[in-house]
Parts: sequence; C-alpha cells; structure tokens
Amino acid sequence: MQSRTLGLVGGVSLAVLAAAAPARAADLRAPGTDADWYTGAQTQAVDDSWAIAVDGSTSVTSNSSAFGSITVTAPLAGSPSQSGPRVRVEAIAGTYSYPGQAVASRVTGYQQEGSAMAGYEWVWRDAALAGFIGFNVRSNQLSVVDPGNPVVGTGIGLRVAANFYANPTDRTMVSAYGSYSTKFNAYYSRLRVGYMVADGVYIGPEALFLGDDFFRQYRIGAHLSGVKFGPVQMSLAAGYVQDRVQGSGYYSSIEARANF
Repeated sequence: MQSRTLGLVGGVSLAVLAAAAPARAADLRAPGTDADWYTGAQTQAVDDSWAIAVDGSTSVTSNSSAFGSITVTAPLAGSPSQSGPRVRVEAIAGTYSYPGQAVASRVTGYQQEGSAMAGYEWVWRDAALAGFIGFNVRSNQLSVVDPGNPVVGTGIGLRVAANFYANPTDRTMVSAYGSYSTKFNAYYSRLRVGYMVADGVYIGPEALFLGDDFFRQYRIGAHLSGVKFGPVQMSLAAGYVQDRVQGSGYYSSIEARANF
C-alpha cells in the first residue's frame, strides 16, 4: 500500500510521491529548466520549446510488489526554464502480496491512485526547488478480508510534495524528493547523490524511506541517471529493501522523462 510523486514502492505497498512519485522517485534537472525529478539529468542548454514534462516509472521487488506511475508537470505561466507556478497530475497503479497473519493465508492487494496538485518552482543557475499541495484519491482492495490491515477502501486525502535538484560542482549532483498524504498517512522520500561519468550521466547511491498506516520500508541502492535515447532521458536503480511486513529483499526501478 503506498502513495507517491514517483518512485515506486516495494514490499507491501506504494508510497505515492506523488510524484509521484515515481516518484511517480526525485531528481530535478538544472540549470535553468523544469525539475527533472526522476532522471537527475543535467541540462546542457536551456530549451524553451516544450511546455510539459511527462515522467513514467516502474518498480518491482523480490518480495512481491510491482508498481507503475505516470506524472505530467506543466508551468501555469511563462517558460519552464524560469521560476513560476506549476501544476502536476499523477496516476499510480500496482499490486502486492504479503503473509496475512490474522487470516493464516497470503493476501494480495491492488492499489490505484490519482493526484492533482499546484505549486511553485524556483529555478537558479545550478539548482531548482519545487513545492506542491493538492489532493489525492486512493483505492486499496484486498483479495481476502484481513483484520490486521487497516489500509483498505477508497478515500480522498490532502497531499503535499517537494523536490530539489542541484549541481554543487561541475561533476556532481544531489536530488531529493518527499511527499505525504493524510489518506492512510502515506509518505515517500528519496535522496540521490551522483558523480558524472559521461556527459550528463551520473552514477551514485540512493536511499528511500516509505510507508503508511500498515507498512514501513526502506531501500538502499545505486542509480545510473541521465542516460539519453533521443528525446527520452532514463534512470536505472537497484538495491536492497527491508520491509516491516515482508522482510528483506531486492528492488529495481526504471524511470523515463520526455518533454513536449
């Protein structure tokens, strides 16, 4: 069960970022462009010819979860390379399973979520910071009734999210993303640092923390960010996951961004 701006959950549920969260987790693109909070790619030249950014991500874990998300971010006024108001919409869907101790059987969960938020992004030469507030609608269903799992049903929550990206030096990057929803007290956060090994391509460690009223999870891994295939920028990550319900395992994620 989870809620994002992005990155996807593992273990038992998905903490929406909401960005997404991928969050769906987040890296911004700098200098002087809209936040590339998925791929962490460095922009070599300012491009004002596009109006919206579309981010997609998918994540799977060895302890029985798989989630996908799509996020659209657009400026309300002005250029995406300048500071200004932003809007963001996101959709997340996935499935997970876990041992239901109260029902003495394995329980499969299905989650769908959508969010709409408005906010503001500050863009500087080598950094960008964005904050959003809005609401999310989340639905969780279980294959069998599990009295031990309170995260069930459909409802609306208040959601906030923030993402940050910076290039402290010519060859380094740092990005951070976090979100929280009042629906099931779902949270998601991710921190990445990287060192540039090729033009706009970074490699480095990442750490994620996510959870809600039923599960808590953390992930420690490594990412390769900023790989380009034509107009698409991609990020790959993999590592270790520890979940309160599912125990330990491994995760992998793929994220991509395209501008239109």
